[in-house]
Amino acid sequence: MKRDKMIREIESLDRKWDVIIVGGGASGLGSAIESATRGYKTLLLEQDDFAKGTSSRSTKLVHGGVRYLAQGNISLVLEALRERGLMKQNAPHLVKDQSFIIPNYTWWGTPYYTLGLTMYDLMAGKLGYGRSLPFSKKRTLKYIPTLKSENLCGGVVYHDGQFDDARLAINLCQTFVENGGVALNYMKVEGIQKSNGKVNAVSVRDMESGKTYALEGKVVLNATGVFVDEIIKMDEPKARDIVKVSQGVHLVLDKEFIPGDYALMIPKTSDGRVLFAVPWHNKVVVGTTDVHKDTAELEPRALEEEVNFILETAGRFLAKPPKRSDVRSVFAGLRPLAAPSGEGKKTKEISRGHKIVVSKSGMVTLTGGKWTTYRQMAEDVMNTVANTGGLPEKKSVTRNLKIHGYKKNVDLKNPMYFYGADEEKILSIAKEEEGLAEYLSEKLKVINAQVVWGARYEMARTVEDILSRRTRCLLLDAEESIKMAPKVAELLAKELGYDKAWEENQVEEYRELASRYILQ
Repeated sequence: MKRDKMIREIESLDRKWDVIIVGGGASGLGSAIESATRGYKTLLLEQDDFAKGTSSRSTKLVHGGVRYLAQGNISLVLEALRERGLMKQNAPHLVKDQSFIIPNYTWWGTPYYTLGLTMYDLMAGKLGYGRSLPFSKKRTLKYIPTLKSENLCGGVVYHDGQFDDARLAINLCQTFVENGGVALNYMKVEGIQKSNGKVNAVSVRDMESGKTYALEGKVVLNATGVFVDEIIKMDEPKARDIVKVSQGVHLVLDKEFIPGDYALMIPKTSDGRVLFAVPWHNKVVVGTTDVHKDTAELEPRALEEEVNFILETAGRFLAKPPKRSDVRSVFAGLRPLAAPSGEGKKTKEISRGHKIVVSKSGMVTLTGGKWTTYRQMAEDVMNTVANTGGLPEKKSVTRNLKIHGYKKNVDLKNPMYFYGADEEKILSIAKEEEGLAEYLSEKLKVINAQVVWGARYEMARTVEDILSRRTRCLLLDAEESIKMAPKVAELLAKELGYDKAWEENQVEEYRELASRYILQ
């Protein structure tokens, strides 16, 4: 995962690609692994950093989708439950069993949800995480003592998965490179080239050096999430939009609001969705919302109404309602929903299933879907890609493919558990090199060696890459992350060979970005 080495790969004159993938989020990275492990020469290009968009801004859940079960979308739930099991099997250092409690304030709630969730468990089969059970009022309050106890009748516990989305994206990228793939961040596709009416190359710009390249490939896969329509229009300027953009917002609170290991799931909110409050890296992530957006953007911002909705909904169920001053970070993500052909559907009603489209010129586009089903989406789209590009037919091997960092039974109380097998290597850097064992932030338990590791082995290029995605400091405590920025810039500048002016510019840019994650 060294960027200069990857640049040399694309500058190699005899390099012709079988597959060029545009987009370095969950679907692009999953497709890249699927392609490389089938033996295709594969190049992945990302305009910003890996998982910069939607794929680092999820609710941090690996789930079958209790809500989709209620909507009657059985096939999507079955697929997601299977993939949920495989994610835990292939990346146990990042995906864990999470117990959720649905509190019930009506007498009929407990039997009703127990019945529905037992069906959910049965659908998961051997890949299930655990059994759903009814809880008494006393037991419910034992596990989530911060719940409002007045009129509480009891609860239902059920199991789903919880993970670190951006860390999984980085590990997927490493897995892809280890399987012979070439991946580049900060490499923007600016045009599509054709020969005899068929797409055969992309025009790209290196956002660091400004250098441009024309890169040839037998097939181009557009996996750019909320930006797929922009790439489609490079191919077919008059094509209709195939994505509807929906925004989801999350608030991050201190652990005191949900002090145990159990998460809270509120099954009916005023907007007809569900609300989660999930323990994550010693904080609590509360969300989400579902608001239609007209345009896609790389750095979406939470609307006041979304923040107020989450605080108000959480406040109705927690004994101590969270206030604006309790919010450590607020982050927004955009969902790429495969636009239905009929009009008038609200975004929350659009299926989370994925869609594959092949244009007249042979460009393949993957859209829709969700993090949990990234591997199945990749398998499906690569079958189409191979067929479109006349590539040799190969079977998928990703169902049992271990993801980089694979390590069983990690200690979740260890602040570096999410590195899995890489943790020992980071600690050895910390021992060997002066000052790297010191805390960058004692509050968030991040050491200087993590910055150096991110630059050397995870293709981190900016202060934001380190503080937002290689570590999750920006999302966990935006104010604390601003204090860390100068030291991160200094360590990065030394690793990447930049001067003091670059350092100062990076700190300034990061401060401006992080201020948007703080509730004023």
